[in-house]
Amino acid sequence: MPLKVAIQMDPIGAVDIDADSTFRIAEEAQARGHHLFYYTPDMLAYQEGRVTARGWPLELRRAKGDHFSLGDPREVDLSEFDVVWLRQDPPFDMGYITSTHILERIHPATLVVNDPFWVRNYPEKLLVLDFPDLTPPTTIARDLATLKDFKHRHGDIILKPLYGNGGAGVFRLDPNDRNLNSLHELFTGINREPLIAQKFLPDVSAGDKRVILVDGEAVGAINRVPATGETRSNMHVGGRAEKVEMSERDLEICARIGPLLREKGQIFVGIDVIGGWLTEINVTSPTGIQELERFDGINVAGAIWQAIEARRA
Repeated sequence: MPLKVAIQMDPIGAVDIDADSTFRIAEEAQARGHHLFYYTPDMLAYQEGRVTARGWPLELRRAKGDHFSLGDPREVDLSEFDVVWLRQDPPFDMGYITSTHILERIHPATLVVNDPFWVRNYPEKLLVLDFPDLTPPTTIARDLATLKDFKHRHGDIILKPLYGNGGAGVFRLDPNDRNLNSLHELFTGINREPLIAQKFLPDVSAGDKRVILVDGEAVGAINRVPATGETRSNMHVGGRAEKVEMSERDLEICARIGPLLREKGQIFVGIDVIGGWLTEINVTSPTGIQELERFDGINVAGAIWQAIEARRA
């Protein structure tokens, strides 16, 4: 049976059709006969007991510069849809959190992917705290003395915003670095959120592995290699993707976290593994589908829709 699918995402005109995971997910849905409706996060609303969105019926095609067509704009009641995708990019701010609260009111009668309650409670850098034996030494703090103590113990650390994304605001502070005070002053002047610090993993020079899990099962991985002179491997900041095999350690990590992800309705997840250490569990808007499909010929989007269709059935 065709499904009515609504997609909450950033403006579709700007997406890279050869890299964007949301585009690939929607493209696969269309190929399977499902009906698409698209809206941006600012068009989501709660109105006197109804969860609504103003947007457009959507058709896609793989043609650069001409990759979508929109139908006539209209307001819809999202409870009348079978599936709603929560796919806008972080940062995980109060706007994002509000989206999860609103969408939670129609889930699970309308299947929201990923489950918004657990997206809210399991943002990228916090769920890893449930698995301390799988992760590098980590601290989350706003207090400068605590961060200084962590740097003193580990010498070479990564410092980044707790709710950042795409490699923005990520700093390596090696044993000779003297910028912790200044960075703390900068970050705390911007917002009231804590920072996260992790022990630096030298193996990042060989790549930051993105492993894709679908309904708790590992389906494949890509390696993201930093550009010359960079610590960050994010493709937003010049990292390149390359083919890679999953190691026994990768499979061990996935076996540990997979049952929890499945139980909490996290159907599409991307984890980051550096040198055998789990650094992030991405549940908000993970990426990597198209690169994995090109390298390994795996229809990841198809596997995602099989999981969704099984839940709807």
